[in-house]
Amino acid sequence: MSFWWEPTLAPGAATTPDDLAAAGLTTRFDDQLEAEEWLTEGFAELADLGVTSVTLIEDGTTVYSMGLDTA
Repeated sequence: MSFWWEPTLAPGAATTPDDLAAAGLTTRFDDQLEAEEWLTEGFAELADLGVTSVTLIEDGTTVYSMGLDTA
């Protein structure tokens, strides 16, 4: 199994695919817990890049989506 996060960007965000890759959004995880731990550590950086929500994907199937509201 492979898990990964797919981002949704705020309208007008100037973030590039390279920015998202540098933040770790191209990382594949062996299990859901590992993916969630990574997000816990990095969500503030993603929000700073203009990511408004992320969707956790497992082998092409949506597990869940969540917003990155930092307010």
